[in-house]
Amino acid sequence: MGSDFQAIPIIDISAFLEKIDDPRMGDDKEVLEVIRQLDDACKEAGFFYVKGHGIPDSLVKEVKDATRKFFNLPYEEKVKIKMTSASGHRGYQEVAENITLGKPDMHEAIDCYSEMEPGKYGALGQPLEGSNLWPDYPSNFKVVMEEYICLLKDLSRKIMRGIALALGGPPNAFEGDRAGDSFWVMRLLGYPVLSDIPEMQRTDTGCGAHTDYGLLTLVNQDDEINALQVRNRSGEWISAPPIPCTFVCNIGDMLKIWSNGLYESTLHRVINNSPKYRVSVAFFYEPNFDAAVEPFDFYTGVPLDVHFDVTAKDLHSAVPMTRWMRREMQESLMLPMKLLIYINQQNYAAVD
Repeated sequence: MGSDFQAIPIIDISAFLEKIDDPRMGDDKEVLEVIRQLDDACKEAGFFYVKGHGIPDSLVKEVKDATRKFFNLPYEEKVKIKMTSASGHRGYQEVAENITLGKPDMHEAIDCYSEMEPGKYGALGQPLEGSNLWPDYPSNFKVVMEEYICLLKDLSRKIMRGIALALGGPPNAFEGDRAGDSFWVMRLLGYPVLSDIPEMQRTDTGCGAHTDYGLLTLVNQDDEINALQVRNRSGEWISAPPIPCTFVCNIGDMLKIWSNGLYESTLHRVINNSPKYRVSVAFFYEPNFDAAVEPFDFYTGVPLDVHFDVTAKDLHSAVPMTRWMRREMQESLMLPMKLLIYINQQNYAAVD
């Protein structure tokens, strides 16, 4: 749906988390208020901050510190874990290798995915098979990141319980065959100071305007730098500044489909005009690799202009090889063309 929002709402989910496994949670007034706020935020902005999330502030900071230390390493050290097809597109990506809407993005990154057993999803899953690549330095990097991933997976599952209730379904609607075995993705991102990038390589965007293709994203932002922007229905770019002890959350294209268009997958971008290097850690909570992505049968509200019959593995297999690996869309026949066309028409039309 979307709206002309002027600020990203902040939602305290602490009362909701206290009752998360209570079968009568839907009868609690405080829980119902959190669900109402989630519903409103997903309809109007597609973005919201969560506080009271229970993730230790010390770990949140440690993750960003480890990320910054890695990106401060010499180039020769960083490319020891360089992203390749042999690693299932996991690992380090240099500045300007990521392409959005035809323009190089001014960031470097490490991509980590849920590790997939060889052959589990046949030929369709093969491009994403492999193990995550962990650097030798900082020495605590792997331990810190794996602890963080475990906690973020659980927090995401809990937030999705609230969203399921907001849509009128059971709290476990996004578990089991849908997202009970989430094919999660984590991107550790570093945005250099623009003046430090060679002029011939430089563009004005840290990450170009796009929607996330998946279910739910939780962003751990740099505490000091305001760079994330979200586009409202009128075309204004609204700032999403860092707020201490919060995550910025947004919904993706798959949740838009599951909600039958009620919830908005909103365009956003990163413009780092700061004189300081910026880090950000984005955790993408995705459905099961082979989940069917189609409007819920219990929610039949506002319809999309296009109805889809697609599985999550189509999206997982196509997106990393297009936006992230700069392959032409036509190279992948895995994603139904009607969905490719729809998503990209939405992105291009919205930034004209």
